[in-house]
Amino acid sequence: MVARWKVAVAQFGSIPDNPIASARKAAGIIRQAASEGAKLVVFPEAFLGGYPKGASFGCPVGVRKPEGRQAYLQYYNAAIDLTGTEVEIVTEAIAAAEIFVVIGCIERDGGTLYCTALFFDGKNGLVGKHRKLMPTAGERLIWGFGDGSTMSVFDTPMGRVGAVICWENYMPMLRMHMYSLGISIYCAPTADDRDSWLPSMRHIALEGRCHVLTACQYLTRDAYPADHESSLGNQPDTVMMRGGSAIIDPLGNVLAGPHFGGEAILYAEIDPDDVQRGKFDFDVVGHYGRPDIFQLTVDDRPKNTVNPLSTIGKG
Repeated sequence: MVARWKVAVAQFGSIPDNPIASARKAAGIIRQAASEGAKLVVFPEAFLGGYPKGASFGCPVGVRKPEGRQAYLQYYNAAIDLTGTEVEIVTEAIAAAEIFVVIGCIERDGGTLYCTALFFDGKNGLVGKHRKLMPTAGERLIWGFGDGSTMSVFDTPMGRVGAVICWENYMPMLRMHMYSLGISIYCAPTADDRDSWLPSMRHIALEGRCHVLTACQYLTRDAYPADHESSLGNQPDTVMMRGGSAIIDPLGNVLAGPHFGGEAILYAEIDPDDVQRGKFDFDVVGHYGRPDIFQLTVDDRPKNTVNPLSTIGKG
């Protein structure tokens, strides 16, 4: 048996207005990581489709400005369809590399955008997704809300892989649900580059007794088009997101990162048995739980706005 696995987080900036170029960049990173022996790579939030850092979309309270509608149209057009070329490019790279990948995207579904994490398996292509349940603050202007049907984990030889996006990680009940699924490789794509992020990731590793892989973009103003509204400034070298990606083991030890020095792939070797070693004295959904006092009910059914009676109950 293979006792240890090499995993990676990809701290790179996307090309916010060009998702195909971002997909090609991701494909190159995947090939590079695989050549270094990595069997799993985690990319940041919104890598495909872009994170609109510093933009307000023309929305003071009670007002929607025409230029904001135009900005949203441009952002909508830069999002991806899960049957589109971007997914094909990533799938081809992953198949050739025989690697598992988690990558953030802006998913277009009808007239709504979702902040989504996609899961790719080298042998099977796109195997699942997680839609962000609660967009944070101004993100609610531009992204829809995920429901409980996309909170899954995926079995791999390395362990059970799942994703919780950015400030979803501050939702204790969502974390508890993920722990109940037996997550052992907890992926946290994010846009939070503050110093406070790493302590949160270390806490989650300790709380869930899981490996935590968090990936944030390193991105400067010149990556965005000239007409991008930026509350952070418009100098080309203005840092919009400074990274801070890291890999943490189930006892809270930092194995790689946090990295703030530009684009990079961070690597670490993980031992799946460290998960069970950690649960010797703390299993939050097992011997350290108190179901006689606390219980969590999770509604994991899909929630559709329209449910034709002719389709209800059919597979």
